Amino acid sequence: MSKRDDLIAKYATDLKEKCGVTADMDLLTKVTIGCGPSIYNADASTVSGSDQSELDTVKNNFLIKKLGLSASDDLDGAIAKVIEQYGKSNRTKYRAVVYYLLTKHFGKESIY
Repeated sequence: MSKRDDLIAKYATDLKEKCGVTADMDLLTKVTIGCGPSIYNADASTVSGSDQSELDTVKNNFLIKKLGLSASDDLDGAIAKVIEQYGKSNRTKYRAVVYYLLTKHFGKESIY
């Protein structure tokens, strides 16, 4: 297996164990590929649920630019819900998992 395949398997395990979600592996793979090389960087591969600038980056770069949502949609509420679902006390929140959950939340699977 490639390093990316190993990471996708790790993300699927995280979704199942920490979020109680059975992953759509095709969508998870596409979201992971969409994250680009950031998944291989220890700092960039995770999202800090308590850092407002990090959450703004998720909102602006992913939800608005990638998914095409408008700022009028409840973006902050959705991010908070996903962070809560992933577990606020969980220190390692993988970016690909957060993006996957947000994609499912807004029903934007067709973008991938």
